[in-house]
Amino acid sequence: MAPEAPPTAGLPLHWRDLRPGGDADLGAALARFLGVPAVQIECSGTAALVIALFALRSVEPGRDEVVAPAYTCPLVALAAAHCGLRLRLCDLRPGGLDLCPASLARLCGPRTLAVLPTHLAGRVTDVAPVRALAHAAGARVIEDAAQALGARLHGDACIGAGSDMVFFSLAVGKGITLYEGGALAVADPDLRAACQEVAATRAPWRRGWEWRRSVELIGYAALYRPAGLPLAYGLPLRRALARGDRVGAAGDDFDGAIPLHRVGQWRQAVGVRALQRLPAWLAEGRVRARQRIAWLHRRLPALQVLQDSPAVAGARGTWPNLMVLMPDAASREAAIRALWGRGLGVSLPFANALPDYPRYARHVSHADGEAWPNARDFAGRVMAISNSPWLDDEGFSQVCDALQQAIGGAA
Repeated sequence: MAPEAPPTAGLPLHWRDLRPGGDADLGAALARFLGVPAVQIECSGTAALVIALFALRSVEPGRDEVVAPAYTCPLVALAAAHCGLRLRLCDLRPGGLDLCPASLARLCGPRTLAVLPTHLAGRVTDVAPVRALAHAAGARVIEDAAQALGARLHGDACIGAGSDMVFFSLAVGKGITLYEGGALAVADPDLRAACQEVAATRAPWRRGWEWRRSVELIGYAALYRPAGLPLAYGLPLRRALARGDRVGAAGDDFDGAIPLHRVGQWRQAVGVRALQRLPAWLAEGRVRARQRIAWLHRRLPALQVLQDSPAVAGARGTWPNLMVLMPDAASREAAIRALWGRGLGVSLPFANALPDYPRYARHVSHADGEAWPNARDFAGRVMAISNSPWLDDEGFSQVCDALQQAIGGAA
């Protein structure tokens, strides 16, 4: 098989990461890395969100609504449903990932429990106006930084600073991975204690799940490399595309059940060892992203590369991939048909805007007049190009050629 570029620039594991023993307190190691008082380790980013929502519900029993972007991971909808909460969707600003303040102002009210601004694909979004609107309504802010571990604000502040909570994913292809894992940082000590109490009761030790995730992590370490990715990633992707299943091809085909269990010491120790290499890996990714963004700007001025929000001075996001907006839906469709499944690391961040997944529609609360035009326009024009070093310059040039042809053909 030909080598395959992954859709994101996840940190590869070394075999020495898998050795037994060593520091198994990943929460403490991440707290030092992020510069926060404490980090709570959970079995997935979704589990971290579930724990956060249950904890908030315990201190705010009269509030039952969660506000999230209308373009985000479907797991957010499943997490809200798991907690018995009503999900309200907020439109985006045109051509970007920041939440639309006018849309958010209409949604925030006495029933709002939490608002979830999202730093999709490591891009730092503007959370300040979100905090102002949410806190004015008595709601909390949980920053969804599932794809942004290591992103920083002005100075060296961790992303999520100033908000009530922030969570990260430690799943496959992320900055560091436990195969499945999550991390939760909580600002208020009392709320932090509430999250720990919820986890103690709702996420017990489950030997079967931990054995399964441990075996999967070993498999990931073996196959997350150019020679192994055609089997682990490329083959399932091309099968999904062949049967016309974009949801499956984008990795959005989620089971409604959300596992909740404690993460074992061995997997945590793997994460501690991998974390030592993460700062250098992220720095290399930023350099590579800048070079390739300049290349795209020179060759394809009609294409927009998503950057950190200009409203957040000094932000330094992570770059697992380059999210680009094509000029229109027709050119995006032409590019996706030409590139998706060719082993060049091109994908869709998510297959649809969240209200447009038939299988998740029952978890989304629709009000009269809600149409989310900006989020739907974004979903129709966005695509992602891997920022992995395994997508070499020749492969990236092939991607640029196909994008150029798609834009020209649509015009």
